[in-house]
Amino acid sequence: MNKKTLLAALALLSLATAACGRPFDVKTAPGFIELDDQAPSYDYRAMTPEGVVFAVRAVDVDDKGDIAFWARAITLRFRQSNGYALVDTKDIESRDKTPGKELDFGHDESGKPFTYRVRLYRAQSRLFIAEAGGTKEQMERYKDTVDWMLSSVRVKCGSIVAPVLASHTCNKW
Repeated sequence: MNKKTLLAALALLSLATAACGRPFDVKTAPGFIELDDQAPSYDYRAMTPEGVVFAVRAVDVDDKGDIAFWARAITLRFRQSNGYALVDTKDIESRDKTPGKELDFGHDESGKPFTYRVRLYRAQSRLFIAEAGGTKEQMERYKDTVDWMLSSVRVKCGSIVAPVLASHTCNKW
C-alpha cells in the first residue's frame, strides 16, 4: 500500500457518520457506564472507574475496501503513529453473524503495558469499529466483560424489510 492510498484510507476512517441515531446496537455491561458526551468521532463510548474504555463508531465507506484492507490500514496506522504492536488477529462474527476481524495490539507507555482490541465489520456501506483499551492489568481484570460487550455488537438492521423500508441508520434498535 503506498503512502497516498494509506492517507486516503485513514482520511475515510476519520470521518464519522452524521445520523440521528446509532446505525448499530451495543449493550453496556455492568461495571461500565455509557458516556453522554461522546468524543466527536465516536457514536458510543463507555468506561469503567479504572479507565477501561469501550467504544463503537461507524464510518461511511460506501464500497471502498474490504475487511482485509481496513485491517491493514488500521494496523499500519497504529504501528506508525502510536507505536502499537499487532499481537494477534482472528476472524470473528458480530451478534448478527456479520463476518469481521479482531486485531489485538500491545503498547508500553512509561513502563506500563497497555492493551487495545479492535473489531471491524462491513455492513450498510459502513465500516463498524468496536474497540476496547486500557492498561494490560485492567483489561485482564475486565476481560470477560469486554468480551461480552464486543460480542453484543450488532451491525445489521434487524427488520425483515431492511434495507428496503427500514431507516438507513437503523436507529430504531
